[in-house]
Amino acid sequence: MKEPAKIFEHLFVLGRPAGGKSEFIDFMKKLPADGRAADYGIGRFEEVDDFPWLSDACLEDDARESRSEPRQVSERAAEGYNITRPKFRGSLVDRFNEVIARQYLANPGFYEDGTLLIEFARGRDDSFRESLERFQPEILSRSAILYIQVSFEESFRRNSARYKPGQEESILFHKVPDHDMLGFFRENDWAAITGGAPDGRLSLAGVEVPFVSMNNEPESTDPLVLRERYAQALGRLLQLYRTR
Repeated sequence: MKEPAKIFEHLFVLGRPAGGKSEFIDFMKKLPADGRAADYGIGRFEEVDDFPWLSDACLEDDARESRSEPRQVSERAAEGYNITRPKFRGSLVDRFNEVIARQYLANPGFYEDGTLLIEFARGRDDSFRESLERFQPEILSRSAILYIQVSFEESFRRNSARYKPGQEESILFHKVPDHDMLGFFRENDWAAITGGAPDGRLSLAGVEVPFVSMNNEPESTDPLVLRERYAQALGRLLQLYRTR
């Protein structure tokens, strides 16, 4: 009989922009490793996030523009960049697959006490389902999904509130431009693919992957509030993960 998992091997951290994904990861970074593993099922962890790849693609467009060449994936905006190429965000899953296979799946020792956090946001015409089903089954079979749930209105408010001009490349302080928020991120398919259930399993690329949707409203910076919120969600998710 297979021994129940003590920690997550792969934990997807999904949600709307500014919904609390980066804050969740920042909270976990500040915890002692042993306590984090015991209380939240997250071991010594590393992260793979597509934000740096999006930022690099926009900077490459700047370089093209400086050479009088056409931009390929983005346009400039007052707060940063809008992504203009359809399905570009979803195409980055190929890079997730390559990085995870090379750096983690090929290194079994990582999983002895390690958890890989995989973070991204999706929206209209480039959906969570499309991206999740593009991941290799070898990745999905070791995964669980934490979806951090906030309304679009709350996401829009927090996105504006967190912005610090001059720190557009910061994970915590960048702003998704209003054009992309309203045109791309207003809608996403999470409720549709889960049927609105708070937890359960999603069939993705032939793999049953456990998920929990964690309500992250009202916003709080109180560690006691966050500790309880995260513990309840991850406790339930770990139960589902252990019975894969």
